[in-house]
Amino acid sequence: MNPKTITRRGEDDSGVPPMTHPQHNIILIGMPGAGKSTVGVVLAKTLGMQFIDCDILIQQQSGRMLQEILDEDGPDAFRQIEEEVILSLSPRHSVIATGGSVIWSRAAMEHLKSLGVVVYLEISCSEMEKRIKNITTRGIVLLPDQTLREMYESRVPLYEQYADITIASSEKDVESVVRELHAIS
Repeated sequence: MNPKTITRRGEDDSGVPPMTHPQHNIILIGMPGAGKSTVGVVLAKTLGMQFIDCDILIQQQSGRMLQEILDEDGPDAFRQIEEEVILSLSPRHSVIATGGSVIWSRAAMEHLKSLGVVVYLEISCSEMEKRIKNITTRGIVLLPDQTLREMYESRVPLYEQYADITIASSEKDVESVVRELHAIS
């Protein structure tokens, strides 16, 4: 494993070293297209854990697709629903894939950090743009007239702030990312 691809923080505020959280949850954060859901499913299967996809929970609880919520109610309402869904979680031994905009809610991120180890799947802006094919239907929280690059630049500092572990994922396939996470779990 290339040591430059994984960045670990020391102990978090709870005093628990990364990947040894008492509730044994792994929370994946990152840009749209970073592979949170795809990596999450494979990682959960590899580690024998449950898998939770927060975007799917939002759709189930609201009875609408993500893009419908954004189109009909706007980004602020979407973020409120997302926060409520996150705050309702109390899993154990699970891999949790969050939506890319979860970092805008301090309450949601503090709750997630209390539940487990937060892993930032880092990708470059150009890689994100290459991976996202369905921007108008995918349910990506963009402010009016905001470009993908502007969204990217506004989110990166928050992903970095909340991450216990960062994995550079731009040049990696799903199996490589899962191997790295498995090696440190």
